Amino acid sequence: MYLVTGGAGFIGSNLVAALCDRGAEVMVVDRLREGTPGREKWRNVAKHPIAGILPPEEIEDFWIETDEIEAVFHLGAISATTATDGDLVAATNLTLPLWLWAACAERGVPLIYASSAATYGDGAQGFADDMSADALRALRPLNLYGWSKLAFDRRVADMLARGVPAPPQWAGLRFFNVYGPNEYHKGRMASVVFHKFHEAAAGGPARLFRSDRPGIGDGEQKRDFVHVDDCVAVMLWLLDNPGVSGLFNVGSGRARSFLDLLRAMFAAMGRPEAIEFVDMPADLRGRYQYFTEAPLDRLRAAGFDAPTTPLEEGVGRYVRDFLMQPDAHR
Repeated sequence: MYLVTGGAGFIGSNLVAALCDRGAEVMVVDRLREGTPGREKWRNVAKHPIAGILPPEEIEDFWIETDEIEAVFHLGAISATTATDGDLVAATNLTLPLWLWAACAERGVPLIYASSAATYGDGAQGFADDMSADALRALRPLNLYGWSKLAFDRRVADMLARGVPAPPQWAGLRFFNVYGPNEYHKGRMASVVFHKFHEAAAGGPARLFRSDRPGIGDGEQKRDFVHVDDCVAVMLWLLDNPGVSGLFNVGSGRARSFLDLLRAMFAAMGRPEAIEFVDMPADLRGRYQYFTEAPLDRLRAAGFDAPTTPLEEGVGRYVRDFLMQPDAHR
């Protein structure tokens, strides 16, 4: 049995689908909550034969009751970059993964967990997935979410340096800007592709933030956009290669502009481009990443050699195979 926290969420539900396709037994740890009709989280796992839904507060009891867990994928988190409840974020994004680390170490269970490119802040220190204390100390996240992910990475590095027992395999994955099916419940935090598709499908222009930095044109802000299938491929590869541990970037390896993204989207929709620029919301000013790009050297050196999905192909597949279909869920 595999335990997937956040298994009804975006990346988690895509991993659950892939594990179920392998014939694995998967226990989903998540809260389904209420949701917008047609976009509820339960729909993300509705097509797959999961072992059950376990509320996060019951994970410790479940752990004690079963000895069948072969690996833990910890993808659950408060992932909103606008989150402000520090106590809740710390409990969810730091305390729980620390418990999982200790539990997996004690029982000898592999632990693969989600870190985030948000740990890199504005990118001034680069995007190297360096686990050294000095490299981690130099990072300056722009928000509470990014801080919480960095805090756990730093704690892992400290425990490893002090010889604290570790899981037999561990991997922290710094996901960059992930897009793809099953993100519909995320609201404002869903990908740009999702939001802009619905703006265009409703007949209006797709809106992008104006640049407020000299030398960067409107829509020329760049991100490393990575299809969720590529993220799943990395996690499955780690599962199949238990000798690999470490902190790894997970992205496409190439920064592309928001204009590139929208052009790929309009092409997939078969529509002429209609793009409008608007001012950036006040709560994002000074906390907005203008460039991200994932160096994949460390992941490649570890042996992962699958190609990443080109932006035009990934966006086209997402739009045509999911967003334009009556049932957009995987």
